[in-house]
Amino acid sequence: MTVHFIGAGPGAPDLLTLRGRDLIAQCPVCLYAGSLVPKEILAHCPEDARIVNTAPLDLDEIVAEISVAHAQGQDVARLHSGDLSVWSAMGEQLRRLDALGIPYTVTPGVPAFAAAAATLGAELTLPGVAQSVILTRTPGRASSMPEGETLANFAATGATLAIHLSIQNITSVVEALTPHYGADCPVAVVYRATWPDEQVIHARLNTVEAALPEGITRTALILVGHAIGATDFAQSRLYAPDYDRRYRPQSADSPWIDWIDDNA
Repeated sequence: MTVHFIGAGPGAPDLLTLRGRDLIAQCPVCLYAGSLVPKEILAHCPEDARIVNTAPLDLDEIVAEISVAHAQGQDVARLHSGDLSVWSAMGEQLRRLDALGIPYTVTPGVPAFAAAAATLGAELTLPGVAQSVILTRTPGRASSMPEGETLANFAATGATLAIHLSIQNITSVVEALTPHYGADCPVAVVYRATWPDEQVIHARLNTVEAALPEGITRTALILVGHAIGATDFAQSRLYAPDYDRRYRPQSADSPWIDWIDDNA
């Protein structure tokens, strides 16, 4: 028996990975985060699968469901939205499973920031503008922020910020970032990326609060940085005609010549 933790992606059912789909199809038990995982993904479950919405359950109750399946020798598909590596509460579940000796696997999913960038048709790392993306959030009821992990500290780097779980704190976000990025810094808010009711709001730090439609109080990602919507940026060297790289060595003295010979 194995518990398969599966990142179900940002919302669109066809953004589930093939591995995730196949694992769901072979598990007689499925536990899913009902408020965030689209019902269409459950169509991959076996017809007679036990399907449990974990939204109203606490950690003890979730572990109890897994323990029952473990006692019966039944594999479990444990579905979370987005990718499991950030803000999924997977870590506390794995700690409990380790203590109980219950085996598990982890299958990644498409993260929300990547889905939002795709919706925008944007690259978040542009030459000469930003070469780092920081995934962060503001303090909330479920989790506080460690000392030093502040928006102001992150903003001081000039990186592109992908601010999760924070749309309800938009006022404090603007206040913290404006001194570092400037009031006219581009902002994109992507509400429910890839869902049918997806919305995109383009603004600046000094206009984003007024630009937000009423009702957007959760499941929205805030992207901030000068790479958002930028068109005046340097061209990378990657595809330059004189760029010496493995598959396009520029001379017989290229360090890649030996690599090509060794791997021919």
